[in-house]
Amino acid sequence: MDQAEKIYAVKQMQDYITEHLTETITLKQLADIAGYSPWHAAKIFKEITGKAPFDYIRMLRLTKAAQMLRDQKTRVLDVALDFVFDSHEGFTRAFTKNFGISPKRYQKDAPPIPFFMPEDVYLVYLQFNKGGTNMNAEKTSAIFVQVVERPERKALIKRGIKADEYFAYCEEVGCDIWGVLCSVKEALYEPVGMWLPKNMIKEGTSEYVQGVEVPLNYDKEIPEGFELISLPACKYMIFQGEPYEEEKMGEAVGLVWDKINHFNPSIYGYEFAPEAGPRFQLAPIGYRGYIEGRPVR
Repeated sequence: MDQAEKIYAVKQMQDYITEHLTETITLKQLADIAGYSPWHAAKIFKEITGKAPFDYIRMLRLTKAAQMLRDQKTRVLDVALDFVFDSHEGFTRAFTKNFGISPKRYQKDAPPIPFFMPEDVYLVYLQFNKGGTNMNAEKTSAIFVQVVERPERKALIKRGIKADEYFAYCEEVGCDIWGVLCSVKEALYEPVGMWLPKNMIKEGTSEYVQGVEVPLNYDKEIPEGFELISLPACKYMIFQGEPYEEEKMGEAVGLVWDKINHFNPSIYGYEFAPEAGPRFQLAPIGYRGYIEGRPVR
């Protein structure tokens, strides 16, 4: 079995788990979806994702349960049963072991915790092996541009070492940072990847970081390895590309970057102001297109 076949089989299992997360899932069901024996299905799943199938399912269920506890007024027991835990006690033990906080306390205080945000292995494979950012010079794409204002605020971030883009950052820091950022209840906007201006880069740390913007009065416990930085009020020019098929993510990002690099903001009465705040990118999602913000004045 070559790598592409393994990736496809694991992708099929990932999709099945997501669709049936609140139901009982057996290894035989996953194996049937993948088209392999239970032993072989479990083996390639762990090889590709780094986790055994039932560890993956448990962590994903606990994360979805935590989101429900954070966002809804519901009993802990009801959440436990919704996500196929046999009892309140068993759910509490698993939740506390995984997140370091009991579900009852988490529902009350909602501090940042490490949500499990599994990557789509098929898209990662395409990005590393096929997608890239090589562009077809003859291809054209429309781009939507708007200007927004961001107030003075703070950002909960984690720095890298030398990274200047997403994949280098993952090599240095890991790809699990997004889970913590997505758990922040007080977030003003969704988590982003940021390119910090020079005045915000500490010596020996990276230009590219990941973070989430929060109010000035944010006072929750800061997770280990993270820090709060202040962000000044700033205008941003937001560039949004056309929707794209997920397997063409690299090309879609490249097309937007090319448009930005050839864009003249003076037609709107602005100029780029890279020192005024971080440049940021939202998580690429095909149906909405690639979105990036650049500070302007």
